[in-house]
Amino acid sequence: MPKYIVRHGVMRQLGVFATRGRHTYGRGVQVVARTSRGLELGEVLCEATEHALASMKNPKTGQILREQTHDDQGELRRLLEQEQEEYKICGERIAQLGLDMRLVDIEHVYGGERIIVYYLAEERIDFRELVKTLAADFQTRIEMSQIGVRDEAKLLADYGDCGKPVCCNTHLSEMPPVSMRMAKLQKATLDPNKISGRCGRLKCCLRYEYDTYQELQKDLPPVGSEIITGEGKAKVLAQEILASKLLIQTEDMRRVMIDGSDVLTVLKRGSRQKARSTNKSVETPAGPSRKSAPPGHPPPEKSSRHKDAGPPGG
Repeated sequence: MPKYIVRHGVMRQLGVFATRGRHTYGRGVQVVARTSRGLELGEVLCEATEHALASMKNPKTGQILREQTHDDQGELRRLLEQEQEEYKICGERIAQLGLDMRLVDIEHVYGGERIIVYYLAEERIDFRELVKTLAADFQTRIEMSQIGVRDEAKLLADYGDCGKPVCCNTHLSEMPPVSMRMAKLQKATLDPNKISGRCGRLKCCLRYEYDTYQELQKDLPPVGSEIITGEGKAKVLAQEILASKLLIQTEDMRRVMIDGSDVLTVLKRGSRQKARSTNKSVETPAGPSRKSAPPGHPPPEKSSRHKDAGPPGG
């Protein structure tokens, strides 16, 4: 029985889904699947090979029931319209109860088994009365999900500074930690307004080439190193990592750019790299936490998921 990796839900969750019988599905096929949350619409990404599974951590499981039909698409449009009304009602209930929380989005699971309320809050919220009221309003199970600003961008953001759809709402299933060290190594501007994404945190794309920069940097002597080249002794002033070049100062005080392969011997390695490696970088966490954030950025919210029972009498 073939298995596939399927993306589903507004938070773009990934899971390994079995099929009925020996049905096969191609990449991009829209399907109806049974998940831990109920009946949902999803998209087949690829077959669940060993290579694909190796990149996933504790994937959820489910079953693909069938391909989506025109009726499913029509029902989806109806649910999206219904979500707008549910969002409005939920906002009114929050205001009536005076809860210190900000409503971000509403997700009505396709099968109708539950409604998920995504919200932002600085502190822990007692939403028991809210859940009871919403369950009576909508006559279905209500699930509250506290998220952080990066998850908010994943739900609501559209385009980034690059002009393309934001990564967190397209191909990223998990948001990796990003630190100021990554920006410095890539010689990106350190202006927070220019290296911050729609969420107000450091841009996820700073992480993409970081490993490559680290590997290339290993082949270059650190800044401050004393080296021997074909023209004699010199000192390393700066690195051009991607070009594998070094800015050096020779004994006669000339500054020249040389290729990394022109270094014959390293007499004394610079101490700056050692000092830099002993200082822990301040990271923007992949998920909301109480850890410190880069200067100029507010700390992310604590993330937690809370579930409550369905409507009274259910």
